[in-house]
Amino acid sequence: MLEDHKGHYSHYNARNKICHIKNADLIFKSTYSNFVGVIKTMDTDSSAIGSQLLDYVIELEGVAEEILADRREIIDLDRQRNKTREAVRALQKNKSNTKTWLCAGNMFIKVETKKAINMLNKDFDVIENEISKLRSTLKPKVNKLRDLEKKDDLKGFNLSPLTPSELNSVESLL
Repeated sequence: MLEDHKGHYSHYNARNKICHIKNADLIFKSTYSNFVGVIKTMDTDSSAIGSQLLDYVIELEGVAEEILADRREIIDLDRQRNKTREAVRALQKNKSNTKTWLCAGNMFIKVETKKAINMLNKDFDVIENEISKLRSTLKPKVNKLRDLEKKDDLKGFNLSPLTPSELNSVESLL
């Protein structure tokens, strides 16, 4: 919603990318945050202001969409990781040391159980690395979105877990 100095409103439809603007002091109230930015437009063309506003919203929506896509991908990879973990555990519980059917792509192959467990563990590690890579790229994207929204950076967002050696040293202190 845009408001000029006379109290008249112009509408911005984010889905259809339509913007109606008059020359005046405009206040853009973002639907994404509590940010209120002031755009001074004394002698400038209203189409230039509209294009600036449109570019801002497009960039904001693009970054937000990237974040949502990464989160969806992390969720999908996490489901795949859990299924792989379940398969490894089921094969480890299997007492027979015979061959096992394994789905590889769009075909089934019969391999030794130990070899199948090794293959699934490798897949598990690849999935784990991909999830950690996505999580590490997600943090700068969230910071960029918060910068675009003119919000402060999240506190405690850049924390990383303790390594096993650090955990052991903390436990030895306690």
